[in-house]
Amino acid sequence: MCLSDAGTEAAHVPAPLEAAWETIRAGLRRDCGARTFDGWLKPAELGGFDGESGELEIVMPSQFMADWVQSHFGERLALAWRTVLPIVRGVKIMAALDGPKPSPLLVLEEIPAARTPQERDPSAPNFDQRYRFETFVVGKANEVACTAARTLATADSVAFNPLFIHGGTGRGKTHLLHAIGQSFLERRPGARVVSMSAEKFMVEFIRALRENDTIGFKGRLRSADLLLIDDVQFIAGKDSTQEEFFHTMNEIITAGRRLVITSDRAPQDLDGIAPRILSRLSWGLVADINPADYELRLNIIDAKLAALPGVEMPRAVVEFLARRISSSIRELEGALNRIAAYAMMTGRAIDVAFVEEVLANVLRANQRRISIDEIQTQVAEHYRIRKAEMTSARRAREVARPRQVAMYLSKQLTPKSLPDIGRRFGGRDHTTVIHAVKQIERLRAADSELDADIRLLTRQLEG
Repeated sequence: MCLSDAGTEAAHVPAPLEAAWETIRAGLRRDCGARTFDGWLKPAELGGFDGESGELEIVMPSQFMADWVQSHFGERLALAWRTVLPIVRGVKIMAALDGPKPSPLLVLEEIPAARTPQERDPSAPNFDQRYRFETFVVGKANEVACTAARTLATADSVAFNPLFIHGGTGRGKTHLLHAIGQSFLERRPGARVVSMSAEKFMVEFIRALRENDTIGFKGRLRSADLLLIDDVQFIAGKDSTQEEFFHTMNEIITAGRRLVITSDRAPQDLDGIAPRILSRLSWGLVADINPADYELRLNIIDAKLAALPGVEMPRAVVEFLARRISSSIRELEGALNRIAAYAMMTGRAIDVAFVEEVLANVLRANQRRISIDEIQTQVAEHYRIRKAEMTSARRAREVARPRQVAMYLSKQLTPKSLPDIGRRFGGRDHTTVIHAVKQIERLRAADSELDADIRLLTRQLEG
């Protein structure tokens, strides 16, 4: 099944492929540098896709460019597609059928020579337009970090500097960093913003030492009105880099300019970082981004679905995904793209069974082994009854209702069958479990207090 033909002018590219392509392009621009990307990769467009073979065409304006990109980026593009959207199993880089056939000399004159990432101007902002405050979904897990980021980016003066944002992979640190940079520039046109990873800081500093250009390096960074440093943990153990980093921090802060740093850990948990740097980081505001809870994951899925027009996803599937994929927001977004792509390619309706089939590996990796015993313990503590009541024959409401809640959660949070669940609740029949599940589902819709109890218990068990 071919979705479009290379060389046609108005071929429609399905939304999942477009979304994956934007993610891949952003990664390439970040890794390869703006000049290399703009000169060689930006002109690339999506061509046809063969659903049977899994081969996707990437169309370049000329044969020379197609050959160059194939030689220098072919393997990287194929790997990126397999990672972001595994239904794409291969990439074919080709020239547009109606494209010009200029000589290599002409192309080389028209397109800037490729430069390595180390040769980019580190002060040139390179922000992803998708990563803005307007597209950042806020919940309890990230509310403080988002508020602090927005304040630092927009307020005329701030009571804290630097801002240190920390959290695990895929929780939104980079999104906030890009949002800060873009918002700061919008309010202060012409301001000097420098954004780079700590690893990039190290590479640029070492290069400056080798080329006797440390004065130029210091000037570029220390003159910034806003300095954004991502993944500071990567300078651990690099003494000379840390020395320069410390003085850069001091210069920025002392001059009243703004500094934002991200890391995967809190300052006190960073090993191999000089104590004076950790102390300086702690002087400002330290904001953590915790794992997204169930409600936040629901809201994120809703927001992402709004950007995938034409994808019909029942609420039961949305809740299933929010419940089962809790490792990172990045993985959740990838799962949505994969579901949408598979549904589009196969023509199948999206339901829970379909999602379980498409995301089998992802779901296995995310599955935290919550036991029925753990559920019984948590529910008994919440309702202040003895755990033994979960398996007793008592039918008093103060015991029966918590028992039904525990059965309901066992069905939702474990892979156990209904008969297995019944046996763990005093040898009850599976029909009793079915009744309990239906009863709790009905009551949740009408009883906000019970609904809040179950949401809280779910968060505690998943956390």
